[in-house]
Formats: sequence, C-alpha cells, structure tokens
Amino acid sequence: MEEKCTNQAYLELMQTSKAIQDCIKMEMMNHKINITEFSVLEVLYFKEKQTIQQIGKSILISSGSMTYVIDKLEQKGFIKRIDCPNDRRVIHVVLTENGMNLMEKIMPKHRDLINNMLGDLTDQESQTMIKLLKKVSKRVET
Repeated sequence: MEEKCTNQAYLELMQTSKAIQDCIKMEMMNHKINITEFSVLEVLYFKEKQTIQQIGKSILISSGSMTYVIDKLEQKGFIKRIDCPNDRRVIHVVLTENGMNLMEKIMPKHRDLINNMLGDLTDQESQTMIKLLKKVSKRVET
C-alpha cells in the first residue's frame, strides 16, 4: 500500500502553487502566450538586455528549453537576438517594440492579479512567508 504525504505544509504549498500557476496560465492565454514565455518577457521587461543563460537562470529552466522558448518569442515578434560585439559566443536578447507594448499591456493586470491573490496577507504575514520560503529554499539547495 502506498503511503500518502502527511506533511501539511508541503501539501498546502503545492496546491497553492498550482492554483497560482493556473490563474496566471489563464491570464496569459488571453494574450496567446504561455507562462514560460511570459516569464522570459517579464525578465527582459524588468532587467532589459540579458543573455539566454541569464534568463534561464532567472526563471529556472534548462538552456535547451530556453532556446525553444526564445525561438517561439522571436517568431511572434516579441524579442530579438543581438550578437555581442566583444564576444562572438554571447548572444543577448531584448524586447522588441511589440514585446514592450505587450508587456505594458499585460503588467498592470498581472500586478493586480498577484496583489489580489496575496491581498489578504498583512505586511508582517508577507514578510514571514518570505522568510519561511527562503528557509525551505536554502535547505533544498544544499
């Protein structure tokens, strides 16, 4: 007989994470992009020019997957690749004007969605949650 996980914190974290991702997925479907594509665009929106490796590290996906996502976003006209003049091995990625326009359209609604999901937390509860998640994250990374 298979044992069930009895760690309530784990179960709540996983269920909450899935619920949040499902909400964001629905929001992004309105713009004909998926969550991973949005994550790439979001990194570029806030950090501007980045290498493919930097983006992958920010959103925690492999370089092979990153290349696929970058190709798709480039085909959609939201990003472009720029060769580094100082190092031929390095390729930077930036938002195009269409990509910037899309993000300027998406971000206010996205901020509202996130604020609404976490809106019942007090500032102290939010800080406690951050502290606890970082504590778990450090344990997982070692």
